[in-house]
Amino acid sequence: LKLRLEYKLAYKRQRISTKMSGDMNAVEQLHLALQQSFSPDASLRDPAEESIKHLKFVPGSTQMLMHIIGEQQVQKEVRQAAAIQLKNLVRECWIERTSYFDGLAIPNDDSESPKPPLLSQEDKDVVKTKMVDCLLNEPEKSVRDLMAETLHCIAVHDFPDKWPQLIPYLLEAISKSNDPSQALRVHNALLALRKVCKRYEYKSREARGPLNEIVISSFPLLLPLAQRLSGPCEHSLEAAMMLKQILKIFWSSTQFFLPTGNNTDGTVSTTPSPALANPSAMEPWFEVLKSVLVKPLPEASTGLEPANQPTSKEEREAWPWWKVKKWAAQIMTRLFSRYGSPEYAESEVKDFAKYFSQNVASSFLGPVCETLNLRPSGQFCTDRVVHLCLNFVDLAVELAATYKLLKPHMDFLLYKVCFPAMCLSAKDIEEFENDPHEFVRRQNCPLADFYDPRMSAIKLVNSAVKWRGQDTMQPLLAFLTEILQRYNSTETGRNHIEKDCALLTFGSISDSLLKKKKFATELEGMMVTSVFPDFNSPVGFLRCRACWMIQHFSTMQWSDDGTHLQGLIQMVLQRLSDPALPVQIEASKALRYLIEVDGAEITLLPVLPQILSEYFRIMNEIGNDEVVAALQVIIDKFGEHIEPHAIALVTQLSTAFKNYIDAGEEDDDAAMAAAQCLECINTVLKGTCERPELYKGMEAELVPLILKVLGSDGEYLEYIEFALDTLTFLTYFPLQISPQLWEAFSLMFVAFDGYAFDYIMLMVPPLNNFIFKDPQCFLNSVANLPDGQMRYLEMIFVIVQRTLCEDRSSESEQRKAL
Repeated sequence: LKLRLEYKLAYKRQRISTKMSGDMNAVEQLHLALQQSFSPDASLRDPAEESIKHLKFVPGSTQMLMHIIGEQQVQKEVRQAAAIQLKNLVRECWIERTSYFDGLAIPNDDSESPKPPLLSQEDKDVVKTKMVDCLLNEPEKSVRDLMAETLHCIAVHDFPDKWPQLIPYLLEAISKSNDPSQALRVHNALLALRKVCKRYEYKSREARGPLNEIVISSFPLLLPLAQRLSGPCEHSLEAAMMLKQILKIFWSSTQFFLPTGNNTDGTVSTTPSPALANPSAMEPWFEVLKSVLVKPLPEASTGLEPANQPTSKEEREAWPWWKVKKWAAQIMTRLFSRYGSPEYAESEVKDFAKYFSQNVASSFLGPVCETLNLRPSGQFCTDRVVHLCLNFVDLAVELAATYKLLKPHMDFLLYKVCFPAMCLSAKDIEEFENDPHEFVRRQNCPLADFYDPRMSAIKLVNSAVKWRGQDTMQPLLAFLTEILQRYNSTETGRNHIEKDCALLTFGSISDSLLKKKKFATELEGMMVTSVFPDFNSPVGFLRCRACWMIQHFSTMQWSDDGTHLQGLIQMVLQRLSDPALPVQIEASKALRYLIEVDGAEITLLPVLPQILSEYFRIMNEIGNDEVVAALQVIIDKFGEHIEPHAIALVTQLSTAFKNYIDAGEEDDDAAMAAAQCLECINTVLKGTCERPELYKGMEAELVPLILKVLGSDGEYLEYIEFALDTLTFLTYFPLQISPQLWEAFSLMFVAFDGYAFDYIMLMVPPLNNFIFKDPQCFLNSVANLPDGQMRYLEMIFVIVQRTLCEDRSSESEQRKAL
């Protein structure tokens, strides 16, 4: 009863007319269904989810959802659910979805249910009008973000032609930024504007016309607001949140191209926009970026503004003022990477690039270095901001004008900023000891280059040695050598973390060191005195680092009679069974490099079965593509000695592949390791191709694997290339093709016809093998397909015909099909 009264009052207040069933009962029923959709009681949840699933077939459902979203007194979770459903409805029912390739309508995912109707124009107009108002007044972040995403979906289809009033409406709200009571609406209008700009962020220069118009109309309004919000008197979180959106708009507008103007006919002009793409217009924005980066952010305990900075690292990372600094540093670095070297800039912006490199880049150095000094001076700075600032300095080292300013500060940057950033943290050591799987995952994460300050510090050290080696190499080596000597001369109280970082630095610049003969003697001495002993160190991460060092110095020439190399191989083999998983991983990767060294084969061949056994044990422990790649190198190197182990190898690799793909889509490491397993299997098949009789013993493992990849309706598309290579081996080298293997023929056709058209070049070899190895079976066989029976011969004609008729087929693909 209370709920009904609340909705009736809201109904009178907002004068909302709901056409479904003619009254508020439908809205109340929808509210109840959304509420029950997250009930723990399945008897309530299941019917609710079923009714929500069919909401797209109900006329006026978008208006009802908008009504629920806009009622602030409704439970937050219910409003979130309504916002999610509105976003899904807009995505599915705004326009008819078509294929990117042929422009035809995409069939319904669920063939048993009718295709949902498109929203009426009336519904669309109501959604666009009410949603913007609702978004501007929404205080709840989760609901606000969902609605902003919905706005983005609509803008993709309707802006600017069918929604010309959107930008003027948003700018009108932003223009009231001087009124403190309008702060929420201003922020949300900026959020919406950012979503529209993001629509064009990755567009080509020719397709950015609407974005250029947005810049021309909005930046004269945004710049004074950004200048005020970045000033010394603004400390509120609302100011930081608005400033963050402005910088994100700036980022979307400038990341790939400086906006230009438009011609009278609407086409993109090559003339720079007066709003942005010339030095005088950009200079105030540069000042905003510098002001943001140097803004002091004191600890909460000082009581200074901005007040109440969080104390936990996670909360600090999400604090709006640190987010603002992150965007400022990101924009600075992006501008430098695109315009710091005029000789590489596009002809249209060469003048701007010259201005930037001569005047702006050097002016950014002060705020950047001041930010990098926060940690050495005992203050906090987020990892992301440090990472971006280090990337900026990395670019500055190469450019002569900026390096001239950096040169007096290189010792500070290398030894006070980079070296501490490269050291293992307490969290790293805790993970090494208590969560080795996560340690391995983080240390081998390919995305670390984009966020980890350790990686940007390593990159900066490399650049300093590469571009300014005459100034930096000898002092750096002296610094690192002193650390190692101090460690070796101390029996107690050794700084293990400092030594680990020194070795990391040596390994990171190994390419530069190995190129110079004058370092050969010193490197050999360093390896013998500071790396070899660590293979038996009681400190686990030092044993790990020792194995890692071998990967970087495996090509080093030893001056002795081979004793050092033999001892080194033995130490790495021992570490394959180290009690610490990260050490095992690095040892298995190190062996990949040692195996290529002259003389290594004599030591490794007698223990090859034990080596293979250790590798499979490690693979069963964790999915790591580099471990499997190392195994592949061993198999390739000892190809003629692999035959006795071939069937066991294929069995183990097939089992590992099945385990990795069962780990689920979320485990990227396992997915890469699975692909590497298939590639490794093909290496075994290649190494044993002269004895095709061995293939028969492998088919029991390989045929189900091939059928699984080809017959899963594209679920394992990332593995199809390797599976087709495996099928080519099994159909080419044996004299006969087994009946079980023939099952792959029809699966290849189904895959080609459904989702694997682009793999025709890899399908032709096994198809040829099937036809020529057993022409009678090919001519007489019929397969049961989802649409009925089809002869194998007919399948071939369909494949050829489609390849010849498809516009996206290349000439080589057409020739291959013929």
